[in-house]
Amino acid sequence: MTARMGFFTDTSICIGCKACEVACKEWNLVPEDGPLALTGDSYDNTGALGADTWRHVAFVEQRRDDDGLRWLMSSDVCKHCSSAACLEVCPTGALFRTEFSTVVVQPDICNGCGYCVPACPFGVIDRREDDGRAFKCTLCYDRLRDGLQPACATACPTDSIQFGELDELRQRARARVATLHDAGVAEARLYLEDEDDGVGGAGAFFLLLDEPEVYGLPPDPVSTTRDLPTLWRAAALAAGTLAAAVAAAFVGGRR
Repeated sequence: MTARMGFFTDTSICIGCKACEVACKEWNLVPEDGPLALTGDSYDNTGALGADTWRHVAFVEQRRDDDGLRWLMSSDVCKHCSSAACLEVCPTGALFRTEFSTVVVQPDICNGCGYCVPACPFGVIDRREDDGRAFKCTLCYDRLRDGLQPACATACPTDSIQFGELDELRQRARARVATLHDAGVAEARLYLEDEDDGVGGAGAFFLLLDEPEVYGLPPDPVSTTRDLPTLWRAAALAAGTLAAAVAAAFVGGRR
């Protein structure tokens, strides 16, 4: 059985160079996002993840009372959730889970229905405007099958993006948090490393230096299909009760 593979992104050593964004586009032939448009209020001109942005480096400028100004930088990506609602709602099987436990879209099977877009609790997957098909990070599935690591992790000059077996990455991340705490960085914390969270654990988790909301991440993400089994059981029970009541009324009426 192939070990589950994924990303550990240590934002404490991200320098915002965007090499990951470029490498992702180059390797996966992801088209440009449209005409270059500067936001004017940040170095973050890609803005967010989307159908044509599978890696996004967030630049967060913070003014602090104690030491003035600081930049928080973080390279965001698809989380490849254990409970992947995007995959579960896909009616055509265009989304599938690979032998590495990652979630991949097959563009030649996608019919552009868009059900997967609102299903994602992180707002990652998106449709292209030209043909409506959905796209997102594949965690470089083609490279993994050839024994290579994803292009973004290969290009990262500081090892902020680390790729490997998730169990080993989690141990490495916990040790890194302990080191930062010993160094006085009390706000360092891990995000999505817990397999008991609302998405059943993620294939991409992060070391953050502030609350998730500061980076544009949901604080307590929950799979949008998590409660469907309970709802279906309740619906089946209600239908069974109704059928029994109708049958009882029919039998009683014939007496």
